[in-house]
Amino acid sequence: MNLAIVWHSRTGASQAMAAAACVGAGESALLVHAGEATPELLLDCAGYLFVCPENLGGVTGMMKEMFDRCYYPLLGRVEGRPYATIIAAGSDGRGAQAQIDRIVTGWRLKRVAESLIANFNVQTPEAILAEKTVTDKVLEECGNLGASIGEGMKLGIF
Repeated sequence: MNLAIVWHSRTGASQAMAAAACVGAGESALLVHAGEATPELLLDCAGYLFVCPENLGGVTGMMKEMFDRCYYPLLGRVEGRPYATIIAAGSDGRGAQAQIDRIVTGWRLKRVAESLIANFNVQTPEAILAEKTVTDKVLEECGNLGASIGEGMKLGIF
């Protein structure tokens, strides 16, 4: 009963947050780059944590491509499975969260935690493209989210 932590990162923030969530979730977690996520892999997992940066008000192209690739093969096969999101944002993050929520509505996944949005408050091209350092507080929140989803799955709560 694995938790798939599917991530994509451009500047390191989402990768670090996904890794922290994976540590929190423990042995039941599977850390998967969005480019390597296959329908078969996702079908074998019992829950999902999607982690990516917001890019131009939505998810990054790599995360969107993962959904494009996996959407129809999973349609009608994953209903009711738990999911949550972690978003690295320059200023808002709600667009990426809403986009994922809309996509997985078709899969009929069940959101089991509020979206964790880490706002890096960057607005210039240089700051947006720069490698990010995630604070210990945010990494702890990501670890706690991974732990709570992993434990909830283990206990059969969701």
